[in-house]
Amino acid sequence: MDTEQKTAETAKADRTLRMGTAPILPLIIKMSLPAMFSMLIQSLYNIVDGIYVAQLSKTALNAVSLVHPAQMIIISVNVGTGIGVSSLISRRLGEKRLNDAENAVAHGMIIANIEWVIFCLIGILAPVAFCKLFTADQELIALGSSYFRIVMIGSLFIFNAGSGEKIMQGCGNMVYTMVCQLIGAVTNIILDPIMIFGKLGCPALGVAGAAYATVIGQLFAMIATSLFMRHGRFPIRISFKGFRFHGQTVKDIFAVGFPSIIVQSIMSFTTMILNKVLISFSDTAVGILGVYFKLQSFLFMPIFGMNQGVMPIMGYNYGAKNKKRLIDTYKNAMFIAGGILLIGMLIFNLIPDTLLSIFSADAEMYELGRQCLRTISWGFLFAAFTIISGTLFQATAHGMNSLIITILRQIVILIPLAVILSKTLGTFGVWLAFPIGEGLSAVVCIFLVRNVFNKDIKNLDRKN
Repeated sequence: MDTEQKTAETAKADRTLRMGTAPILPLIIKMSLPAMFSMLIQSLYNIVDGIYVAQLSKTALNAVSLVHPAQMIIISVNVGTGIGVSSLISRRLGEKRLNDAENAVAHGMIIANIEWVIFCLIGILAPVAFCKLFTADQELIALGSSYFRIVMIGSLFIFNAGSGEKIMQGCGNMVYTMVCQLIGAVTNIILDPIMIFGKLGCPALGVAGAAYATVIGQLFAMIATSLFMRHGRFPIRISFKGFRFHGQTVKDIFAVGFPSIIVQSIMSFTTMILNKVLISFSDTAVGILGVYFKLQSFLFMPIFGMNQGVMPIMGYNYGAKNKKRLIDTYKNAMFIAGGILLIGMLIFNLIPDTLLSIFSADAEMYELGRQCLRTISWGFLFAAFTIISGTLFQATAHGMNSLIITILRQIVILIPLAVILSKTLGTFGVWLAFPIGEGLSAVVCIFLVRNVFNKDIKNLDRKN
């Protein structure tokens, strides 16, 4: 029996070897397509969510847009921690340190639940206070605080689902992750019209219904993740027997994860500040920024999905000291991301009215929306470079570089520019600050990539 178990464990470990031997482009496609597809579905349900809420009223759409940054902070903490865990798992597998990889799994799952407790308390104590930071409109506050409370308290499910998905990704299994994310997204899409408008015997819950549909979708994703992790085949075991927190493991997780959390959270905080600037012009401007983020997610989420497939490949080959495969993975990912965002830039510039029409746009929304979509999309190609470079930094344990780029772009450049330009150019100044921030951050990113290459990658295959 012991021999059979050893053989099974060896077979599982061998499955990870494809990250070190298979042809790069087919491997990227094989590992990334499931995540890219599931991310597309998630982007679709974000858009569907906005379409249904917009049918309630423009105020309802603005309320959801107002709370969106807070919702993204949940995702940022969840995904950032998961990236740290996933990166550590893939590196330990590349180094053939299976016990340490298993230890990272247990730490990641427990940390995720600790993070949920914090957000649950915020959801109980601060929904109204959060909305009052941006508006005095009582209807907007009532709708926004209701949505805020539900998604914060219900984030238990996304933290556990996200933790499990990142663990599976770190082991190189992207299909299970895709299925889990699809289950959550499809559940949300199905429940949205039922719970928002009151169909099939369900009461009409309005904006709260959109929040409940999101949380229930995350619950189903968590259930699926738990089943796959319990019964699926992985090169490592999932066990909490005799578990004790190990300071170095926590440090290794957050060495990559914390910068990633900050990187992703900064955009949420930046959006809150931009909402504060935009609401001084009109509530519609806030809604337009929310619409932009829903639409651009249809382009960026597949790239983030590709990163989920690319990072284990990079991390494995970095741990295995295979320079050529690491660099080839980086170049191929850059080419794919650049192609996606070039197409997106053309679409945003050529047919903005078509995109805006799906959100029940009125004349004011069309005018502001055209300006927003066309202007911000000028920075998309710069973003392709910084996003893929950020994945390289994370896979090679240089997550701090991603933090530097993000702080420069969104705090040092974007916010001051948006505030200054809005005083002379109005809302156009806010939109214009985006591509300027992307362009300047790409210049700095070139130097950081070169530094990582010269320090840790150039002679990687010569290290013992």
